[in-house]
Amino acid sequence: ATVSHVINQTKFVTNETRQKVLDAVEKLNFYPNAHARTLASGRSNIIGLLISDISNPFFPELVKSIESEAFEQGFNIMLFNTNYDPDRAAGYVRRLIELKVAGVALMTAELEPALIDELKRKEVRAVFNDLGIVSEHISNIVLDYSAGIHEAVRHLVSLGHKRIAHISGSSQIRSGVIRREAFVEAIDKYLPGTEEKLIFEGDFRFESGRSAAHEILGLKELPTAIVVANDMMALGAMQELKAKGIKIPQDISIIGFDDIAFASLAEPALTTVCSPRVEIGRRAIEALIQTIKIPHQQGMEIKIPTYLIVRESTAPPKKK
Repeated sequence: ATVSHVINQTKFVTNETRQKVLDAVEKLNFYPNAHARTLASGRSNIIGLLISDISNPFFPELVKSIESEAFEQGFNIMLFNTNYDPDRAAGYVRRLIELKVAGVALMTAELEPALIDELKRKEVRAVFNDLGIVSEHISNIVLDYSAGIHEAVRHLVSLGHKRIAHISGSSQIRSGVIRREAFVEAIDKYLPGTEEKLIFEGDFRFESGRSAAHEILGLKELPTAIVVANDMMALGAMQELKAKGIKIPQDISIIGFDDIAFASLAEPALTTVCSPRVEIGRRAIEALIQTIKIPHQQGMEIKIPTYLIVRESTAPPKKK
């Protein structure tokens, strides 16, 4: 019991006794049994982290922020890649519940409502990414996608663009729907009277950006600008357009969303809406750990703003 109190710092032990225990720990090269700790306390110091696509540079940057903050708080991260698959996400969450993790950070958008209800019912500490659920033990990070899309459209209109297309994310993913709806609202606001909404659906991956750009090139009249729901699709669209001889931004301006590391390295450098991953990760873990450490703690909704970063991929349209 004394050894346990020294290692876990759960009860006062005299300095003399504490030093004897620490000397013995060092001499025996002793490591605490994490499994035994979990059995004794009913919960581990592991946080399960679900992300949608490890190949998208947005997510490794987010994981780095989350892991760093968790480490500072004495927690370890167990990472799972859902590949935008809700069934896979559900399987991972149930596995984490079985492992009695301290909490779950669900930085995905492909969760079934029934699974969210199950987390609440089992009183699992969780933080979601923009799923609109806040209750006891459960927090929600809300990124202002709508404001970012509005700012992107406003920037293009200020340059003189009047025919603007949108490459959206999947209609099966909430954040994709929010961005698409924001685009329509922004066009109605800044270009009133525009009847034709040029929207081409992707799936947030690079190749879908290329495919959407290929569809756009089939239009009788090309748009002079494109707002894209994330940077990976924007980079794919840029590659396809350049392969067909379209100059950016001389022929078509492009704006992405996220500001991944590759955005500033593109040729030309990509104008994009920044999703601040460091702040998202830090605030998500802070909210989650608060519900882990404080019994019956009410979750919180944390709103995180976006902002436009103007680079070389946008310019005034060609004069006809």
